[in-house]
Formats: sequence, C-alpha cells, structure tokens
Amino acid sequence: MNKLQYCISGLLLCLVFTNVMASKDDEEKRLAESTRVVKEILNIPEGVPQGLLDKAECVAVMPSVKKAAFGIGGSYGKGALICRTGKEYKGPWGVPAMYRLEGASFGFQIGGSATDFLLLVVNQSGVESLLKSKVKLGADATAAAGPKGRSTEAATDVLMTAEILSYSRAKGLFAGVSLKGSTLREDSGANEDLYEAKVSAKEIILEGKVTPSSSGKDLMALLQEKSPENKSQ
Repeated sequence: MNKLQYCISGLLLCLVFTNVMASKDDEEKRLAESTRVVKEILNIPEGVPQGLLDKAECVAVMPSVKKAAFGIGGSYGKGALICRTGKEYKGPWGVPAMYRLEGASFGFQIGGSATDFLLLVVNQSGVESLLKSKVKLGADATAAAGPKGRSTEAATDVLMTAEILSYSRAKGLFAGVSLKGSTLREDSGANEDLYEAKVSAKEIILEGKVTPSSSGKDLMALLQEKSPENKSQ
C-alpha cells in the first residue's frame, strides 16, 4: 500500500469515527432534553397526579414533536421509554430505550409549535405491547387522555379503562390528550448509536444488557426521586 492509499484509508477511518461519535452525542442530547421535559412537566402544579405516576410501570417522553413537512397533519417525534426494573416492575427505574412516536394528527399542536408528550404506562399489559416492534395506540394498547390535578376518583376510573395515559404541553399549555391512532415503536438505530451495540428495547429494558449513558443516568435519577416506589396492585 502506497502513501496515498494510507492517507485515504486514514481519512475514511476518521470520518467513520466522527460520524459514530456525532450520532452518540445526538442521542445523549435527546436523552438530556427528555429529562428536562419530564422534570418540567412533573413540576407543573395540578399536573400529572402523583398517584398515577406512582402506579406507572414505565414512562415515555417525546420532546419537541413537530408536524412533519410531508403529508397532511402528519407528526413525528423521537424520545425515550424508561421502565422500573425487577419482578412485576417493583424495582428502581432502569436504563432507557430510545423510541419514536408517529401519528396522522396529534391535535394539540398550536400554531405549528412543537409539542412535548409524556405517556404513563400503567399496567404490565401495556409494557408488553410497547416492547413489540410497533404498537398502535388505541388498537394494540388501550390509550386515553390522562387526568390532571389531584382527583383520586378520576385517576381510579381511568386506570380501569386504559393501559397508557398521555399528556401534552405546548406554548405553556398542559393537558391530557388522546393519542389514539398514533404509533410508538423502538428506535433501533438510535439505540445502536447510543449504546454502541445492536440491542432491542426488550434487551435494554428487561434484560439489562447495556449500561446507562450519562444522560440516561440523569433521567433514571429524576424518576427515582419523583416516584421511588411502584404502588400499583
């Protein structure tokens, strides 16, 4: 191999390494943004009922979801799914997996602004559905707009009818919102970039095959602080 070939090979290796590091950094930033959104939403007065958060097996967060540039009313967002560990999800919060949210129209978008979404998975059947390659909310898993405030009665009623409760925030307005018809799926490419290995969401969440990244640890610590114990039956 001559000097020119060595130079070309070296340049290609540098480009590959740079792209890998950039992709990992992008996912770290997405996780950091997810942590910020979860913290802000959970700190909203009369927001997500603490009783519902304490009964959630998992939490999905999709920061800054925007309407797609193609189609009519299409929306697309990226974020993370994080679940409690252990048998029947009674342990501390575990390593997050990267996920995507796609929908024909999320309805709550105001003036084209980006919308943050927070989803509570409130039973094990809902978790099993989300760990499939793709789940359609309202069909593969029952979904409903999450109740706000401190109403124990409203929280109890909705737990009897839904597996996934969803909330949205846009331009400072916070509300429960229905995401029926939208789909949630694991973001395989993002998980590979973040953890530098080909792992499924199931392997990340249930089998503990990866260690958390720096931003992942922040999200785990936040939820452990806000809801240290699973109080579901």
